[in-house]
This record gives sequence, structure tokens and C-alpha cells, in this order.
Amino acid sequence: MSDLPRKAVTRTAKLAALPLGFAGRATWGLGKRIGGRSAELVAREVQQRTADQLFKTLGELKGGAMKLGQALSVFESALPEEIAGPYRAALTKLQEAAPPLPAATVHAVLAERIGEDWREYFLEFEDKPSAAASIGQVHRGVWHDGREVAVKVQYPGAGEALLSDLTQLSRFARLLGPLVPGMDIKPLIKEMRDRVSEELDYELEAEAQRVHAEEFADDPDVVIPGVVHQSDQVLVTEWMDGVPLADVIAEGTAEQRDRAGQLLARFLFSGPARTGLLHADPHPGNFRLLPPALDREEAPEDPDGSDEGGAEAGPWRLGVLDFGTVDRLPGGLPGTIGESLRMTLEGDAAGVYGLLRAEGFVKESIDLAPDEVLDYLLPIIEPAQVEEFAFSRGWLRDQAARIADPRSPAHQLGRQLNLPPSYLLIHRVTLSTIGVLCQLGAAVRLRDELEAWLPGFVAESEESEESEESEEPAFAPESQESEPESVPEGGA
Repeated sequence: MSDLPRKAVTRTAKLAALPLGFAGRATWGLGKRIGGRSAELVAREVQQRTADQLFKTLGELKGGAMKLGQALSVFESALPEEIAGPYRAALTKLQEAAPPLPAATVHAVLAERIGEDWREYFLEFEDKPSAAASIGQVHRGVWHDGREVAVKVQYPGAGEALLSDLTQLSRFARLLGPLVPGMDIKPLIKEMRDRVSEELDYELEAEAQRVHAEEFADDPDVVIPGVVHQSDQVLVTEWMDGVPLADVIAEGTAEQRDRAGQLLARFLFSGPARTGLLHADPHPGNFRLLPPALDREEAPEDPDGSDEGGAEAGPWRLGVLDFGTVDRLPGGLPGTIGESLRMTLEGDAAGVYGLLRAEGFVKESIDLAPDEVLDYLLPIIEPAQVEEFAFSRGWLRDQAARIADPRSPAHQLGRQLNLPPSYLLIHRVTLSTIGVLCQLGAAVRLRDELEAWLPGFVAESEESEESEESEEPAFAPESQESEPESVPEGGA
């Protein structure tokens, strides 16, 4: 039944051809330089060909191959501009689209998982997918009760394909290293392998989305679509229109970029505090910027009962999709993160070093100079040092170069630090979010979000003083008795 390329020998052959292609293009480039073309022009052409082959292959295979491509896509900001340019267009294609499965395959999955009478559940069902991702694709439809819905159908054989791809990709992870300077690709692939079963379980995804939708039902800034129906390999949720974040990155206004960046940071830190879950797949394909809605509460009705004339448009909101990968954090983000950030900002080298050692970031067998650890951390947390920080590709490139350069003290110290397993996913999500903020070029008041949502960032004495001055916490949404508005959803 499956049209997904899933035979191990087929997928392995396609992936194994990638490093051979890299080597072949390097040889071709050398020949061109000997023939008289400038090194700069040849290097740019080699990069373009490499990008085209790499991401075309990853996108065609879907599965773990495409998933790795999506994970890498948020880090293109860290590449030098002369290299990033050719990759950017190829990466963007992965964020929103992939070759679709034929309608016959989709219909067969729906018949098997919902029932032979699956069409009776829908007033309308579009055979052409509206979006595609690593393990499933989304079709737009109208549920039998009239609600517009997004129907996510899992690719048959997706589990086998995921494991096959990630195993093969890990074998030449070093060749992918230059795509993200300063980042080891192999642990990223291992972490993806460890979460394959969760990624494939639509029941877990539906539950995570329900928790978020309930918590953010009345939120003025973040919109989570509700779950309509769930069965094995099929997930139906409310449809969501809006501007894909990839489009905001490509051609959004300064207002849209700043608003999207602020809300993305807010969701990153408020989500775990409010739901005990961390949305762990923050690539642009999973977010929408929703146009301002009319504020009907403040709009006086006309005598004839209409609400025209008084309504004012509210702010842009952030729509969040795809809860297939989450980190379960019952107590919210670990207090160690906030405490170490606060101590670093205060210049408390000894305190930060002691905390990192106690938490396992510095192994017992390693001795480091606390002042050098502080010097390593300060440039990274620059966005938290100021009232408002302008994220940019240039800033991220500088950070990546500082850590990736073997001659740099930061590189030498970074190699001696350890990342405890419990922090691995948090670390990747934070880095990915920063990558998206830099793609947006957003000016963000990050410190506001840290003070409001990150445990340990505000000293306990300061928190006590603030609680005495005001009973309402910062950024707390007003409670409302009305039922949450039905919000449409789309995206994979």
C-alpha cells in the first residue's frame, strides 16, 4: 500500500550517494580552479550543487532524512553568508512542502484507520495535501459538524523509514558537520532515534495538543488548534489559517518580524511553565502569524444589533502546530537554567561554576577556571543582558565562529563541558528557537519573558517583593468564563 520509499536498500543507496556526491563536487571544483575560474565563484557553485542534492534527497525520502533537514534548517543563520545563500532556498523548501503521497494511498489509510465509511465523517475532503512533513501530510477538509479541519495522515512505513534513515545518516554525520559550525550532528541524530516511538504515536500527540489548547484557550497572544478526532495514523484538528513563519522570514514587515519573535520567545518559556510540556520541534513550518482579530468585547454594538463601526483590530497572534515531539517537564524548565543565567549576568563566576558542576555540566574529572567559564557564557547570553535585543544572522555567525574555531579559547573550553541527557532536548529547542529569531531578524524583549516565566531567573528576595506589590503575575492572561472560540488549523 505504501508509496513512501521505504525498502532499506533503496533508502540506504540514496543516502549513501550523498557523501560520494560531496566528494565528487570537491574534485570537480578543484578542476575548475585549475582551469582558471576564481576560487570564490567555483566554491559558490559547489555549494549550490551540494545544497540542491542534499535537500532534494532529504525531501524526497521524507522520514528521518527530511526530519534531519528540517532540524538543520533553523541553523542556516550560523553559516557564513557566502555559504548560507545557496542553502537558504533549498532549506526553505523543506519547511513547508515535500512530494505528496497519491490520493489512493491516503484513502486506503483513512479506510483502515477510521473505517470504510470514512467519507461520512467529512462534508468535504481535499485529496491534494496542503502541507507535508517528515512522517505525515495534511489534507484540508470540513468535518461533519461544519468545522474546517486539518487531517494529518501518517505515511505508511514511516517508522521503518525513520529508523533506517537515522541509522544511515549517523554513519556520515561528520560530513554534515560544516552545515552547522560548532554543533555535533551525531547527538542530534541519536536524540531523534530515541524519540521515534513518540513521534509516531498520534495518541500522545493528540493529548499534548489538547493540554496546550485548553491552557491557551483564552490567551490573547498564542493560538493552539483543538483536537477533533484521533486514531492510529490519523489526527484531525481544527484548521488554522495565517501567514507561515517561513513567509514572514522571507518577506515580512519589521512589525510582523518583531511580533513573531516576541511571541515565539514567550511561547518557548511560558509553555513549560503553564503546561509542563515543551514544544520540541520549533522549525518555521510549525508556526503561523495570525492577522489581527477584531476586539469584539470593547466594540459597542450599534442600535440595530450589528457590531460594525466600533471594533478595533487586536495585535498579531502566533499559531502553533505539530505537538508530535514534546519534552515532559512537570515542574516547568529546570530552575538551574534560570539560576545560572542570573548568576552569569551578576558576574558570579564561582556561583555559576559551582552550579554547573553540581548539575553535571562540568564532570568531576574536569577542572576549569570559573572566570574562563564566565567569559565563555557571557557572549552567548547577550540577548538577556539588555532591555531589547536585535537578533540577526551576523550575531549568530559570530557566536558560531567563536565556538567552532579550534584556535579559540571558547572552542577549547566548550569541548570540556558536558551536556547532561536531561538537558539535551531543552538545549536543542533553545538553540533552534534562537536560530529562528535570527532568521526573523526580530527585536525581542527577551528579558521580560525570562523574568515572567523562567524559574530561578529572578532571585527569591526580588520575587517576594514583587508579590507584595502586586497580586497579579506579569503576563498572566485574564480568566474568562466563555467557551474558547473554535480556531481552524493547518500544517504538519
